[in-house]
Amino acid sequence: MAGWVIEALCARRRPSRAARPRLAARLIVCLAVFCALAPPARADILSTLLPWMRPRTYYDVDIQASPRDLRKLLEAHLDIARFATRADVNEDQFEFLVTATPQQVRDLASTAGYFTPVVRTDVRTTDGRRHVRVSVDPGPRTTISSVKLVYRGPVLTEDPAQENTARFAFSLHEGDAFTQSGWDDAKNASLKALQARRYLGAKITFSEARVDPLRHDAQLSVTFDSGPTFTLGKLDVSGPQRYPGYIIDNVNPLSPGEVYDLKRVAELQRQVQNTPYYASVAIDVDANTQKPLETPVHVKVSEFPYNNFRGGVGYSTDTGAHVQGSYTYLNTFGAAWPFQVQGRLDQIQKFGQVQLSMPPGPRAWTNSLVASYTTTDVSDTNIYSARVGVQRTRTSQNIDYAYALMFYDDRLTQNVGPSSRAYALVPTWGWTRRNVDDPLFPRSGNIIRMEAGFALKNAGAEQTFLRAYMRGQQYLPIGHSDIMVFRAELGGVFTSGPSSGIPASLLFRAGGSNSVRGYSFQSIGNDQSGSILPTKYLVTGSAEYQHWFSHDWGGAAFFDVGAATDTWGEKQFDPGAGIGARWRSPVGPVNLDLAYGFRTHSVRPYLTLGIAF
Repeated sequence: MAGWVIEALCARRRPSRAARPRLAARLIVCLAVFCALAPPARADILSTLLPWMRPRTYYDVDIQASPRDLRKLLEAHLDIARFATRADVNEDQFEFLVTATPQQVRDLASTAGYFTPVVRTDVRTTDGRRHVRVSVDPGPRTTISSVKLVYRGPVLTEDPAQENTARFAFSLHEGDAFTQSGWDDAKNASLKALQARRYLGAKITFSEARVDPLRHDAQLSVTFDSGPTFTLGKLDVSGPQRYPGYIIDNVNPLSPGEVYDLKRVAELQRQVQNTPYYASVAIDVDANTQKPLETPVHVKVSEFPYNNFRGGVGYSTDTGAHVQGSYTYLNTFGAAWPFQVQGRLDQIQKFGQVQLSMPPGPRAWTNSLVASYTTTDVSDTNIYSARVGVQRTRTSQNIDYAYALMFYDDRLTQNVGPSSRAYALVPTWGWTRRNVDDPLFPRSGNIIRMEAGFALKNAGAEQTFLRAYMRGQQYLPIGHSDIMVFRAELGGVFTSGPSSGIPASLLFRAGGSNSVRGYSFQSIGNDQSGSILPTKYLVTGSAEYQHWFSHDWGGAAFFDVGAATDTWGEKQFDPGAGIGARWRSPVGPVNLDLAYGFRTHSVRPYLTLGIAF
């Protein structure tokens, strides 16, 4: 079966009290410089400072070659360098390694585009230890003088746009340096782009890189055959044992007969993975060009057990250290109804929730019964919110929908005056769209979230109101490495009555790592004798410029501003600005910021993980 598969230090005199701040500052600067270095540079520093971490060698090898990428290639793959850690290399074997080195250098250098290198080896023995020096003059690097891409098959008439996509995916152009890895990568990228839609069985029928070592010239030619258009057939599901097979059918977004599209197959994989039942999902589509129509879609799943426990600890500059956990039973009533209990405890918030859901219905709609409570103690204001209701949700490729009918019962306690209580029965609608090039590390596109709800007096609420909220984030790529990020947030509760008649959890405050940096968490609002109360109206905005020094490490400069008020005519905008470091970690984006609040004249650090949305 062929096709796509988605799957320690000596004791010293203690520094004086006056010297400690200077010492701390130096350490911070050194740490910042070290972190800003590209990974190869950091590796070189560690290698120099921590020699005991390197494996023991029995002779020395010094490879002199430029540029740096060629030297690194030779250090990694030359046998004379690799066998230096072997204690069992005898004299004859050592002589053979030295003799074979020039040819190995030529072979390796050719893969990097250097076809006429001059190689010199020098072996000396000093104090009983052998030293090998390999000097390489790589000569001129071979460049590409012509690129010829030929496409054949139905793609020429059925879908010229797909041909253009495949051409654009070929990354080598006239004037570029020729390397074997670059040549292979360019061919594979173009082929995968052609196979990604319609032409799953596309293949390379001819490939040639004609290299003239004397002229340092390379002429490239590739011929692709698209093969026939593929359409999708029915799902062939394997692996379900505990949970009914109709769950996968209900979340399946594909229709029999639709044209093959890798993005649509990936959507199926995500839809199945988004359910709580499956630990892994693998999808394979037959690529038999003799039977391209109604080609089977093979789905293989492995299931979670009925009982699942999860927990974790963490830290956020907004809420401090936290601990959280959840228990899920996936077969309530023997009908695959998920029942979940979860909770979270941090320094300012306590949260608990119980949820009973039905299995996904047609088009992946899921109905749930939810009961939860939250207590928040911040800015000298304590808010207790209890909620119970029903909701209907659906998650798709780029858009999430949510409809709910929730009853809120909130109590607010502040510094001055008695505590207040407000309740409301609120029908709500929520909509989130993600249109970004990468869901984890976006460089372009946008994310938009909108919510709306209302309540009617004497219909489960103390007063009539309409609530609306919107948040948007736009990513704009600048050049090859930089990104501009804009964020805006608007919220309003429209009512003729006071804000005290609205459940406090439906009102707004600003400030914090994902709001207005430079101010503490939820410290912007209605100041009543030191208590910051939530307000009817909210507006925040942010502009951030990111410069990436390497693929994983970058820096940022930003400006935030926001206001939260009960009377729009009396609003006061609080600005903040600062700088930060960015890291594309294996688990998501990590941001470390230092921001100055212009109203409070204070500097605050912020640490966040992930995209807040």
